[in-house]
Amino acid sequence: MDYKKSKAPVNTVTRNIMDLCKGTDNIYESVTIIGKRANQISAEIKQDLSKKLAEFASYNDSLEEVFENREQIEISRYYEKLPKPTLLATEEFINGNVYYRDPSKDNQ
Repeated sequence: MDYKKSKAPVNTVTRNIMDLCKGTDNIYESVTIIGKRANQISAEIKQDLSKKLAEFASYNDSLEEVFENREQIEISRYYEKLPKPTLLATEEFINGNVYYRDPSKDNQ
């Protein structure tokens, strides 16, 4: 999933509960699916950000030589402006882009 090109809103949006229940017929199950997907997205974003910031890591122990790096600040600001993982996961769920299954229902 390319979260950088997502059309998810940056701010919180009021959702119709019935829209969230369409796929599962249970609001709690829908929220659980969205929550688990949000955790996956969050881990992916964190890993990507850590990789980009590792390029600027300084490995000397001197506290006096700490300085601000303009590129590092811009990268951090960019990631701060991205939609939150819960908003991305909710958008994916509503659009039907999330695969989920219930093992207990598969056995029946």
